Amino acid sequence: MKFIKTLLILAITTTAMTAQNAVSQPTVDVTGEGIVRVVPDQVTISIRVENTGDNPTNLKRQNDAVISEVLKFLKKKNIAEKDVKTQYMNLSKSYNHNNKTYTYTANQSLSVKLRDLSKYESVMNGLLETGINRIDGVQFSSTNEEALKSEARKKAIVNAQMKAKEYTSVLNQTIGKAISISEMGSSPRPQPMYKMEMMDSSSSGSGGQTIALGEIEIKSVVNVSFLLN
Repeated sequence: MKFIKTLLILAITTTAMTAQNAVSQPTVDVTGEGIVRVVPDQVTISIRVENTGDNPTNLKRQNDAVISEVLKFLKKKNIAEKDVKTQYMNLSKSYNHNNKTYTYTANQSLSVKLRDLSKYESVMNGLLETGINRIDGVQFSSTNEEALKSEARKKAIVNAQMKAKEYTSVLNQTIGKAISISEMGSSPRPQPMYKMEMMDSSSSGSGGQTIALGEIEIKSVVNVSFLLN
């Protein structure tokens, strides 16, 4: 019995000393950032048809008619079915206290992905002619996004290591192995979403360029803890 108690005491003492050493181990904790810039090669257009009236059934018919024209148009432009997606359908009701009547607003939204940016102008103009009355957003992206995210992560780790070495070099010390890595984020930088009301198609049919692609940024941020030697 006494032997077992002695073993327990030794085990507890060893565990406590190990934990104490782990806690007291000095570290250098830094945040690394990696950014990759790329010219986008695809775009997603979010469009919507909206109608208001006192008969929700008629409103749905009106919306359905426009969406049907949109789908026919996109098919003619050889846009794949997988790149056209219904985002939402919404019907809301509001009460007018002056004339004591209800008014309904029906919305239906689609997202259209263009993998060929040369089609942007003709598709945008054609969509306006189908009868849609809202463009909720235009979002540019890259088909190589996953590989770019991986590259951004690697750059973030290198950046963290560089920072840690800079800190310790001033103190005439060095860093050891990394003992923890946590990722704070790895995604494209958010882009502004452009909204516009229904346009007169004649005003947008000049045939000139109406978008500037620029570059999108894919950013990764990591926290890394290095042992301090």
